[in-house]
Amino acid sequence: MNAGLHAAAGYLLLLGLAWTLSLRRPAIPFRVVVGGVCLQFTLALLIFHLPGVRDAFAACNDVLLAIAAATKEGTGLVFGYLGGARLPYLETAPGASFVLAFQALPVVLVMSALSAVLYHWRILPLVVRGFSVLLEKTLGVGGVVGMSTAANVFVGMVEAPLLIRPYLAGVSRGELFVIMTAGMAGVAGTVMALYAGILGPVVPDALAHILAASFISAPAAIVFAVILVPPDGEPSGRHLDLPRVDRSTMEAVTRGTGEGATLLINIVAMLIVLVALVSLANELLALLPAVEGRALSLQRVLGWLMAPLAWSAGVPWAEAPAAGALLGTKTVLNELVAYLDMAALAPEVLAPRSRIIMTYALCGFANLGSLGILLGGMCAIAPERRPEIVQLGPLTLVSGTLATLSCGSVVALLL
Repeated sequence: MNAGLHAAAGYLLLLGLAWTLSLRRPAIPFRVVVGGVCLQFTLALLIFHLPGVRDAFAACNDVLLAIAAATKEGTGLVFGYLGGARLPYLETAPGASFVLAFQALPVVLVMSALSAVLYHWRILPLVVRGFSVLLEKTLGVGGVVGMSTAANVFVGMVEAPLLIRPYLAGVSRGELFVIMTAGMAGVAGTVMALYAGILGPVVPDALAHILAASFISAPAAIVFAVILVPPDGEPSGRHLDLPRVDRSTMEAVTRGTGEGATLLINIVAMLIVLVALVSLANELLALLPAVEGRALSLQRVLGWLMAPLAWSAGVPWAEAPAAGALLGTKTVLNELVAYLDMAALAPEVLAPRSRIIMTYALCGFANLGSLGILLGGMCAIAPERRPEIVQLGPLTLVSGTLATLSCGSVVALLL
């Protein structure tokens, strides 16, 4: 099948799957769906084919290198050669001295502090507000949904709803689901540089792609959320603003660093536990009879189960099992482990085009661990909506995954 037809068919298949699973098909707001699909393709076209926009996104990789170099100065001072400072011995193999916890993960601290400063300087709120207005005008969603969805391009799944906390008690059930889905369909700005650093050796301009995926996934989240759980009544909220949080730049740096430290500790702990659990699962599966001369593993089983979804994202069928394994890892564990697995794949397993597609298809928080974070955070923010939040939570795994897969389909159509 022609690559373009394949990508288009895959996108339609994802929409059809969402329609099949919809809780109220007659109430689906097709104006929002059509507008969201058009906006998703328009954003992708601008990013991929408008020279100025494409150059701006590509320039983000230079910013990443600068941030990474600055972070290395700090880790080298604190951790010495473990953090990237000059080695006191001869490295026997390229990369042998690399320590993930001390050299790659600390970029989360710097990004968190920078995000807090940009928010305090009103740069980040300006961008969020502009994107929010775009969503409101093109899709007809309310200011509450527009603001939270736009904020999810830059902040996490719990931080974004905090910005519209006073309005959460009054939004409709469908709008609440859109807000939750937007959190699961994107990644926080604090981890973008980390993911880009991992993918950089195998995906050119990795940060540009991850940043583009965050923008493209915003309308996609709205599209699949309103199909699965159509909203009721008039859109909620108009002309919202983002209030100041800190009183000074230094207070913003301090707050951002503290939040980054918490995030860093959680990432390290989750990586240790999740990788250990995968290893245990593979040891148990290895006790079963071998298939095609190879022992069973969690990745192989998930690859077979999720290969059709990988194909829907635009990956050729011959590579779909490997891509499906990455999707399974992302869903059961998290996207960081999936990106680490993709970076470690042999070049012949996934073609360069498929690696770019999967960068978009994996770029979201829709996994079991994040579901727990989402439920805990949302219930704390809006305790009066707890029954609805808990009921809708598992469905956000579906809507968030479909949204990120659709981003892969859109990109596959343009590559």
